[in-house]
Amino acid sequence: MRFGRIAAFCAASVFAGTLAASAFAQTPYDGNWQVTIVTKSGSCEPTASSMLTVSDGKITAPGANVSGTIGREGLVKVSINGAYANGQLSGNAGSGKWNGASGGIPCSGRWEASRQ
Repeated sequence: MRFGRIAAFCAASVFAGTLAASAFAQTPYDGNWQVTIVTKSGSCEPTASSMLTVSDGKITAPGANVSGTIGREGLVKVSINGAYANGQLSGNAGSGKWNGASGGIPCSGRWEASRQ
Protein backbone atom coordinates (compact mmCIF):
# COMPACT_ATOMS: atom_id res chain seq x y z
CA MET A 1 0.00 0.00 0.00
CA ARG A 2 2.77 2.44 0.94
CA PHE A 3 4.66 1.65 -2.31
CA GLY A 4 1.48 2.37 -4.28
CA ARG A 5 1.17 5.83 -2.69
CA ILE A 6 4.82 6.62 -3.36
CA ALA A 7 4.49 5.49 -6.99
CA ALA A 8 1.31 7.54 -7.42
CA PHE A 9 3.00 10.59 -5.87
CA CYS A 10 6.03 10.21 -8.16
CA ALA A 11 3.83 9.80 -11.22
CA ALA A 12 1.78 12.87 -10.27
CA SER A 13 4.99 14.86 -9.70
CA VAL A 14 6.37 13.88 -13.12
CA PHE A 15 3.03 14.72 -14.79
CA ALA A 16 2.83 18.10 -13.04
CA GLY A 17 6.44 18.83 -13.99
CA THR A 18 5.67 18.03 -17.63
CA LEU A 19 2.68 20.40 -17.60
CA ALA A 20 4.73 23.14 -15.95
CA ALA A 21 7.51 22.74 -18.53
CA SER A 22 4.94 23.09 -21.33
CA ALA A 23 3.51 26.21 -19.72
CA PHE A 24 6.97 27.77 -19.46
CA ALA A 25 7.77 26.93 -23.10
CA GLN A 26 5.91 30.08 -24.15
CA THR A 27 7.94 33.12 -25.06
CA PRO A 28 7.32 36.65 -23.76
CA TYR A 29 6.15 37.71 -27.23
CA ASP A 30 3.49 35.05 -27.83
CA GLY A 31 0.13 36.47 -28.94
CA ASN A 32 -1.41 38.43 -31.81
CA TRP A 33 0.50 41.30 -33.38
CA GLN A 34 -0.76 43.93 -35.81
CA VAL A 35 2.07 44.65 -38.26
CA THR A 36 2.18 47.62 -40.64
CA ILE A 37 4.78 47.86 -43.38
CA VAL A 38 5.76 51.05 -45.16
CA THR A 39 7.62 50.96 -48.48
CA LYS A 40 10.51 53.42 -48.65
CA SER A 41 11.92 52.39 -52.06
CA GLY A 42 10.71 50.34 -55.02
CA SER A 43 7.33 49.54 -56.54
CA CYS A 44 5.68 47.53 -53.73
CA GLU A 45 2.41 48.75 -52.19
CA PRO A 46 3.03 51.98 -50.22
CA THR A 47 1.59 50.49 -47.01
CA ALA A 48 0.09 47.20 -45.91
CA SER A 49 -1.12 45.73 -42.62
CA SER A 50 -1.45 42.18 -41.42
CA MET A 51 -2.23 40.27 -38.24
CA LEU A 52 0.49 37.81 -37.27
CA THR A 53 0.38 35.27 -34.47
CA VAL A 54 3.37 34.26 -32.36
CA SER A 55 3.16 30.92 -30.58
CA ASP A 56 6.14 29.51 -28.71
CA GLY A 57 8.31 31.98 -30.61
CA LYS A 58 7.14 30.86 -34.07
CA ILE A 59 5.39 33.34 -36.38
CA THR A 60 2.28 32.38 -38.39
CA ALA A 61 -0.39 34.21 -40.39
CA PRO A 62 -3.56 32.92 -42.02
CA GLY A 63 -3.29 32.66 -45.79
CA ALA A 64 0.38 33.63 -45.94
CA ASN A 65 3.57 31.69 -46.48
CA VAL A 66 5.32 32.64 -43.24
CA SER A 67 8.51 31.27 -41.74
CA GLY A 68 10.10 33.00 -38.82
CA THR A 69 10.93 33.25 -35.18
CA ILE A 70 11.11 35.70 -32.33
CA GLY A 71 13.81 35.02 -29.79
CA ARG A 72 13.33 35.35 -26.03
CA GLU A 73 15.06 38.76 -26.20
CA GLY A 74 12.67 39.95 -28.95
CA LEU A 75 14.92 39.53 -32.01
CA VAL A 76 12.70 39.08 -35.09
CA LYS A 77 13.72 37.11 -38.20
CA VAL A 78 10.93 36.31 -40.67
CA SER A 79 10.14 35.53 -44.30
CA ILE A 80 6.62 36.37 -45.50
CA ASN A 81 5.54 35.56 -49.06
CA GLY A 82 9.12 36.00 -50.31
CA ALA A 83 9.89 39.21 -48.41
CA TYR A 84 12.39 39.18 -45.56
CA ALA A 85 12.24 41.19 -42.36
CA ASN A 86 14.24 41.59 -39.19
CA GLY A 87 14.00 43.83 -36.20
CA GLN A 88 13.29 43.98 -32.50
CA LEU A 89 10.25 43.65 -30.24
CA SER A 90 10.22 45.14 -26.77
CA GLY A 91 7.21 44.86 -24.49
CA ASN A 92 4.10 45.42 -26.63
CA ALA A 93 5.71 47.08 -29.67
CA GLY A 94 8.47 46.63 -32.18
CA SER A 95 9.98 47.79 -35.45
CA GLY A 96 12.53 46.88 -38.07
CA LYS A 97 13.40 46.73 -41.74
CA TRP A 98 12.16 44.57 -44.61
CA ASN A 99 13.09 43.90 -48.24
CA GLY A 100 11.45 42.05 -51.08
CA ALA A 101 10.41 42.50 -54.71
CA SER A 102 7.33 43.32 -56.75
CA GLY A 103 7.33 42.18 -60.37
CA GLY A 104 11.04 41.44 -60.05
CA ILE A 105 11.81 45.01 -58.98
CA PRO A 106 13.43 45.26 -55.52
CA CYS A 107 11.68 47.21 -52.80
CA SER A 108 12.31 47.80 -49.12
CA GLY A 109 11.11 49.72 -46.14
CA ARG A 110 10.29 49.63 -42.44
CA TRP A 111 7.74 47.81 -40.33
CA GLU A 112 6.07 48.51 -37.01
CA ALA A 113 4.17 46.09 -34.80
CA SER A 114 1.90 46.34 -31.77
CA ARG A 115 0.58 43.53 -29.61
CA GLN A 116 -3.21 43.22 -29.76
